[in-house]
Amino acid sequence: MAITLGALALPSGLVWTDELTWTPVQQSQEYSLTGALLVEIATKRAGRPITLTGQASGRDYTAWITRADLLTLKAALDVPGATFTLTLHDARTFTVMAAENPLDVEPLPVYGSFAPANPTSARNYVLRALKLIEV
Repeated sequence: MAITLGALALPSGLVWTDELTWTPVQQSQEYSLTGALLVEIATKRAGRPITLTGQASGRDYTAWITRADLLTLKAALDVPGATFTLTLHDARTFTVMAAENPLDVEPLPVYGSFAPANPTSARNYVLRALKLIEV
């Protein structure tokens, strides 16, 4: 199954790298004037980061995206407050929005060549990371 963000298909080689690092528990600790420990605990209602990362090993990359698709993705992420349904490989869905600076991309390296100054819409890019927030 493909990964999709709304109607946009994302590269299938993306991996959710911070899936297990977030916790819904928010806790603060401080001491009162009497020296007693005060602990406040609450459950976060939103804000879970979802970072989809393309993997690289030498000249092998798992997440390529064409310039045309990248520009479509960027335009969607640039809409203030826009939310999307993210569907992962295993059919789990999340309502997400773009995090700050959501895209980390670069032109796909071509052996013995620099990236073209005027790339075509078919030019491939490496999608290193797509940063989203669950809302």
